[in-house]
Amino acid sequence: MTLSLAKFFALIQYPIPHHLLSRLVGYLAETRIAWLKNALVRAFIKVFKVDMGEAAEPDPTAYATFNDFFTRELKPDARPLGNGLLCPADGNLSQFGPVEANKLLQAKGHRFSMIDLLGGDAEAARRYSGGSYANVYLSPKDYHRVHMPLAGTLTEMVYVPGRLFSVNSATTDHVPNLFARNERLVCHFDTEYGPMAVVLVGAMIVAAIETVWAGQITPLSGQVQRVRFDQPIHLERGEEMGRFKLGSTVVLAFGGKIDFDASLTPKTKVSMGQSLGGVPQQETPDFV
Repeated sequence: MTLSLAKFFALIQYPIPHHLLSRLVGYLAETRIAWLKNALVRAFIKVFKVDMGEAAEPDPTAYATFNDFFTRELKPDARPLGNGLLCPADGNLSQFGPVEANKLLQAKGHRFSMIDLLGGDAEAARRYSGGSYANVYLSPKDYHRVHMPLAGTLTEMVYVPGRLFSVNSATTDHVPNLFARNERLVCHFDTEYGPMAVVLVGAMIVAAIETVWAGQITPLSGQVQRVRFDQPIHLERGEEMGRFKLGSTVVLAFGGKIDFDASLTPKTKVSMGQSLGGVPQQETPDFV
């Protein structure tokens, strides 16, 4: 049997010290040595063909650190908001559809458990049974701030420790349970259309995940940590809710069913603010 390059790339990640490598890259991404920071930024723009014309600050040398450049703000009109359910980030819509038998599709031949994704919380997983999901992969050149698909009130934040495999297509095709295996931050929201989970999945060389309400979240300890919010934290539709310091994936889950736009197919290129379809629809029980 011939070993494909993609499968080889996935396999060689197993023995790599994911967290050590990611933290070392994180330190480099925070350097304030001007010549080094500028060299990293310019090389990154060239290799990944980053469009700085969209950035609120188009001068690559104006950013204090590589991370500041990577999480750059866009011009106010760069991402107009569509109708219905909004895409939370720039990237590729890798998979989407109904939650079936408490499973979500990662890639062809690979499904993963909603319970595992949410850190072993069976009660929370039941809220999304029969609902819908969508996975958005952020490539290195993409805008790396994450925005609200719907207006919602944050009820709980759950940090789930794990590995830091890459989340590109080569790895999602060959590493089982990838999104339920990697380090991640689960954010539960109440919306007028039912429950919504926004899961920020860590990946190799992702130095940290930040939220607008708590700042930097990862890395934390090796145990699941749950934070409930007695004081409401409400975010409007399209409002920024978090960001990745280096790229990763967002998994969305909804308690209601979504009529996704007919033009969407797996691995479609999407932009933050783009309409993914109608709002989640809860099934109305029949009364006799």
